[in-house]
Amino acid sequence: MKVYRTDEIRNVVLLGHGGSGKTSLAEAMLYVSGATNRMGKISDSNTVSDFDKEEQKRGFSISTTLIPVEWEKAKINILDTPGYFDFVGEVEEAVSAADAAVIVVSGKAGVQVGTEKAWELCDKYNLPRMVYVTEMDVDDASFRQVVADLTERYGKKIAPHFQPIRENEKLVGYINVIKNAARRYTDIGQREECEIPDYCLPNLEILRDSLMEAVAETSDEFMERYFAGEEFSVEEIRAAMRTEVMDGDIVPVAMGSNLQAQGVANLLSDIVRFFPSPDRRSCAGLNRRTNEIFEANYEFSKAKTAYVFKTMVDPFIGKYSFVKVCSGVIKGDDVLYNADSDAEEKPGKIYTMCGNKPSEVTELFAGDIGAIAKLSNTRTGDTLSTKATPVSFARTDFSVPYTYMKYSVKTKGDDDKVSQALAKMMAEDMTLKAVNDSENRQSLLYGMGDQHLEITVSKLASRYKVDVILEMPKVAFRETIRKKSDVDTKYKKQSGGHGQYGHVKMKFEPSGDLETPYIFEEVVVGGAVPKNYFPAVEKGLQDSVVKGPLAGYPVVGVKAILYDGSYHPVDSSEMAFKTATVQAFKKGFMEAGPVLLEPIASLKVTVPDEYTGDVMGDLNKRRGRVLGMNPIAGGKQVIEADIPMTGLFGYCTVLRSMTGGRGTYAYEFARYEQAPSDVQEKEIAARAAEE
Repeated sequence: MKVYRTDEIRNVVLLGHGGSGKTSLAEAMLYVSGATNRMGKISDSNTVSDFDKEEQKRGFSISTTLIPVEWEKAKINILDTPGYFDFVGEVEEAVSAADAAVIVVSGKAGVQVGTEKAWELCDKYNLPRMVYVTEMDVDDASFRQVVADLTERYGKKIAPHFQPIRENEKLVGYINVIKNAARRYTDIGQREECEIPDYCLPNLEILRDSLMEAVAETSDEFMERYFAGEEFSVEEIRAAMRTEVMDGDIVPVAMGSNLQAQGVANLLSDIVRFFPSPDRRSCAGLNRRTNEIFEANYEFSKAKTAYVFKTMVDPFIGKYSFVKVCSGVIKGDDVLYNADSDAEEKPGKIYTMCGNKPSEVTELFAGDIGAIAKLSNTRTGDTLSTKATPVSFARTDFSVPYTYMKYSVKTKGDDDKVSQALAKMMAEDMTLKAVNDSENRQSLLYGMGDQHLEITVSKLASRYKVDVILEMPKVAFRETIRKKSDVDTKYKKQSGGHGQYGHVKMKFEPSGDLETPYIFEEVVVGGAVPKNYFPAVEKGLQDSVVKGPLAGYPVVGVKAILYDGSYHPVDSSEMAFKTATVQAFKKGFMEAGPVLLEPIASLKVTVPDEYTGDVMGDLNKRRGRVLGMNPIAGGKQVIEADIPMTGLFGYCTVLRSMTGGRGTYAYEFARYEQAPSDVQEKEIAARAAEE
């Protein structure tokens, strides 16, 4: 592929609900542009963008893929993203590198929750957008219904500039609303001019009127001409639309069929025509040397900078860092500096990727997207620049993973292999986290949902040949006391020669501080226990609070007072006093009203208004306490609640099914509270069975 200048580049992300047709649209774009000579099918597992074995097995996209196509003297970098919510991290990577978005909507399924989420992402990143309605070759597809639903949600900015011509429930052609002319399809991706059918005229008039009204609003001169009944030329309409699309005031709606490659050529032309080249967008970082703002703005005359927005680690082709060049021109023989890791990197070769196939290029201009192989000190979110002008760009804001499971290695001795494989997978996927929970002696895997974790395990097996098992994680309960106790414990052992003797009298009571395991006080009078044994007594307490007598959980909030005891001049030792203390603690703890404390999380659930009743009812079932509700923009509510950590297992799946995928949640640990007696009994019995 030849090298393209900044003004000839378009970076476009395909967004939409899972199954709306993003991958098959990318396939049709490759075919129509001449990049491939046959169209792959998802059902045949031979598409360019779904190259991963897991994607082929499951029939949907799991990661973002870069697909560059050449069209009308421009290079369009297409970023094909997954539609399922568990892989939102991949979508966020792609959106951070894109300059515009095509929101793909199925003409059959219509506007879905994934459509709404795509729109919200475009709003968040301020991306110009277009809607493309697929599956128009299907019997019950309705372009008119999709347009009506979009208009109801997003208002007058929805501007369809194509109208389908359907005969016998089949898509046979289209009307270009801008040109007021019709085309009929002849073969895959081919078309010819035809007359506009009479039955299309009433709807065409409505579409044309709304489009002309939108164009008229771009300037006072156009508004005067519009009211005077003058016609605008095709060039004037397109120029006005380009301005409006870039400003986000118009969202054009096109349509077609991916499998027949119908409407795809029009979409590619619209991308070149209406979407901005990177230099139309701003981009700024921080110059680490001067602490001043570095205005990169995709200018090729400025110092070299590039943002690493994605990493691909493939066991067969190695590691590739996907970069968007933010300024300057990057070449293979450059020496780049990573200010985040304070390391120099030598690219050697620069590639453009098409799926998982790298093609070498000599250079990448500002605004272009490419890949660099084997950067050893560079991760997703890092910035590459030069030592003379070290720059850092703001890192992409990724969604936080809240769903977690305990994982264990199936085959003994595979622990190292698993941790190395997970490290590689976490380098690729910023929403995957492996955490060592030393307190409960378990390894935890965090992801965006159950499917995310399940696919991670499947990838570990197929890619890295290691098997792990996912299980319900243990919750970090605590043990404490509610009453006072007074114990007298003597540890005495005679075994020929020196014996063992330690005698302590201790009181135990709640300390009131649940942050600290124990507080130790000694009020021994008259040397009943010599001072040199006090540290041994405290060591006994230290050992005892690690695993409480009730259910083996860490102990908190206990005050231990050593007030009396006795010693033997020959047989007493530190070991004996430590052992006596451990025994005293066990007895004293169990006599002082022992209870289990459970961790409580502070939870925020964001849902559309209509789901608040269902969500609050479900939280009550999970022993949650709803504290209040705050309305936010977009007809949504944030429900705030306190909930036991045990009540959060499986919450992601339940919330999604309850709200049709529209609900999101976040939580953080708040405090410990006494668990209800039924929970305590169940937990103590379970731990006893384990022991």
